[in-house]
Amino acid sequence: MNVALFGGTFDPVHRGHLAVARAAQAACQLGRVYFVPADIQPLKQRQPVTPFYHRYAMLALATRGEQTFIPSLLEAPGNDVRRAPSFTIDTVRRFRATLPKSDRLFFLLGIDSFLAIAKWREPEALLREVEFIVASRPGFSLTDIARALPASLRPRDAVSKAVQHQPATGDLALGGVTLHILADLEEKVSATEIRSWASSGRGVSSFLDEAVAAYIAKMHLYKSSAPHAHRSAPARRRVASIRDSK
Repeated sequence: MNVALFGGTFDPVHRGHLAVARAAQAACQLGRVYFVPADIQPLKQRQPVTPFYHRYAMLALATRGEQTFIPSLLEAPGNDVRRAPSFTIDTVRRFRATLPKSDRLFFLLGIDSFLAIAKWREPEALLREVEFIVASRPGFSLTDIARALPASLRPRDAVSKAVQHQPATGDLALGGVTLHILADLEEKVSATEIRSWASSGRGVSSFLDEAVAAYIAKMHLYKSSAPHAHRSAPARRRVASIRDSK
């Protein structure tokens, strides 16, 4: 079976995320897509993030009824208040250890995240550990993808120049690394815009699953005076009670 991990903050999960997952599923014949909300992202530690249990709950609501889309607790926080950042290489290796050897593992992410791949922990090992599926957007070329790779994997300048005007689409194989690039997946809105609009009282329901929009309103998420800014002990218990049930 082809299986993908879809990494991200999902703060909140919106229709664009689901569209990307469906496009990747069709392109790479994925039997399952695991949505993996990060607890603490190493490159975004100073950015405020909604508590994990809210983001996981929204994923569970958004993927209800989707037999092949599964919210995952792979990077759920433990009880230790001194939590460490979530490194993708560790997550991938833990997850791969649970799979049959015959399964083929992919990692799905957006192009904005991929452009920082060289700064991730053990990027060369990670890129060889799994096949990456990169959701591109209009305006990006194959050269942008190639230049984002760690120095040891980047193609020669002559190769980069030859494809610099070619849109980012198709498969790219370099030095034992395989990238599957999904083209022109332009989202109507970003999670950042949704948070900003929700904070100012603007309607965001058209960009969200109905149940997710209701959850945000009920829990007063993204309001400047939101009562759930910090994770409490009962909240941690709620996370522990929700498991990958599909």
